[in-house]
Amino acid sequence: MARGKKLYEGKAKVLYEGPEPGTLIQYFKDDATAFNAEKKDTIQGKGALNNILSEHIMLGLAGIGMPTHFIRRLNMREQLIHKVEIVPLEIIVRNVAAGSFSKMLGIEEGTPLPRPIVEFCYKEDKLGDPLVSEEHILALDWASQHDIDDMREMALRVNDYLSGMMYAVGIKLIDFKIEVGRQFHQDMQRLVLADEISPDSCRLWDIETNQKLDKDVFRRDLGSLTDAYSEVARRLGVLPKGGTGSGPKLVE
Repeated sequence: MARGKKLYEGKAKVLYEGPEPGTLIQYFKDDATAFNAEKKDTIQGKGALNNILSEHIMLGLAGIGMPTHFIRRLNMREQLIHKVEIVPLEIIVRNVAAGSFSKMLGIEEGTPLPRPIVEFCYKEDKLGDPLVSEEHILALDWASQHDIDDMREMALRVNDYLSGMMYAVGIKLIDFKIEVGRQFHQDMQRLVLADEISPDSCRLWDIETNQKLDKDVFRRDLGSLTDAYSEVARRLGVLPKGGTGSGPKLVE
């Protein structure tokens, strides 16, 4: 499918005009960044792996009634998606203390939390995506109270689904982030899951060994990122057992 005009390029994806009104083509890059893009590299196969993993998860969530921007995967690196207006927030769900949460509160990494914690961050790379309260969100008119409640419910539903999916293949869901978009139809709008859900946006640890299978492998120089992502893809059944990060083979 021919791409239209390039509309946006971020750290991990590029958005192009889609073939029909109200659609976009989302292209997954091989670029890897960490620490607000202070650390950068290009890792062959990463984009293709994130594409097929996000497709698999988005389809699963759609199957339980979660509205998403995903329409279909076009090829190894591209998806056709609905055009949405992104809410300028990242919604994070934490099940286990890790990363910035552990540093901020002095809680040892790996400590299970008594219940899932939902956080909101203002989506602005120049500011380091700072943590914000509901008061900030309401006062600055980023979202209404109804939208905040809906986004929290969406995030917790994703957490329930994704935790079960990963646990079934021997992976512990530590935390993850989602983005939400507003999809408009005439005078109506609805919130839908947008962006991607992949090891780029989740912390995933092996249940038995606590081996990291997410972007912390890149952040902390723990080995091959494509090997880690390929392992997740193999366990979820979207790569054959013999598949490798150097050349993912899709299971159609």
